[in-house]
Amino acid sequence: MGKTTFASITAWFHGSPLRLTTLRKGSTITPDHDLARVFSHRPSLVSIKTGPHGFIKHSGTEPGFLYFVEVAAEADVIPPPTTTMEPGDEWITTRDLPLRLIGPTVVREEERLSDDEVAEWKARVEAGGRKT
Repeated sequence: MGKTTFASITAWFHGSPLRLTTLRKGSTITPDHDLARVFSHRPSLVSIKTGPHGFIKHSGTEPGFLYFVEVAAEADVIPPPTTTMEPGDEWITTRDLPLRLIGPTVVREEERLSDDEVAEWKARVEAGGRKT
């Protein structure tokens, strides 16, 4: 993604299946509009491939909402202590933050993981492996 420092990020997003006006302290936000949109569908699995032929696929099924997060200062966010994502893809809020609704989201079928892909993921997790 290339945005790994607070100074390099110009917009923040949050996706949720819920209608919200305020994001609670400890919530996850991202500078990646598409990643937030995907998380609005409440997926149990997300597969991200970075690079020129990258994609985001997921197991979410719910419609949701995409929000712009009003981050005022660097102190409002911290990197997560652990993550499976690339540096800068997700951040944790340090206080309650106001949200502005961008709009509703719908599941895009071309982004959904197939039943076979979900089964493969689960088998890898049970075997102790990790798929990216």
